[in-house]
Amino acid sequence: MDKCRILLLTLLTTAALGQWQKAPLKIPARPNMNLYRAGANAQQEIAEAVKQAAKGSKRVLLVFGGNWCGDCHALDYAFHQPRIEPLLTANFQVVHVDIGRYDKNLDVVKKYHVDLEKGVPSIAVLNMQGGLLYSTAEFERARMMTEEEVIQFLNAWKPPAPQAKK
Repeated sequence: MDKCRILLLTLLTTAALGQWQKAPLKIPARPNMNLYRAGANAQQEIAEAVKQAAKGSKRVLLVFGGNWCGDCHALDYAFHQPRIEPLLTANFQVVHVDIGRYDKNLDVVKKYHVDLEKGVPSIAVLNMQGGLLYSTAEFERARMMTEEEVIQFLNAWKPPAPQAKK
């Protein structure tokens, strides 16, 4: 009888985990309407993030979007989930770059080769010196994505582990 209970519990746990990994990201009930600060100096915030990244051997994640964008809030909500937040904070300095209504920080958008025509949120990954490694609009439908997809992206772009000295 105990073996049957253990087997049933194992099957139910596995099924629940599988569903959880496939669940789409959520837009929070009360989104942070100051996530993309209107008066922020994006260039200055990026420069500061690069300095901090170099000190902590991290990369910089630029998240382009606007407070009106539901998918931007879904991605930020994902960034604060227990499976994602430790991975994010250990490996990245995050800067939210306000694009307004596609009319702000366009110089920054151009500098980091962000294709706003594909939508937001768009992400650029910078190395510790501030050089562009990758930019993508794949998060423009963040609410259709899963935590697992965000984790895979972060793992793919986190800095390499330091080499052990011989």
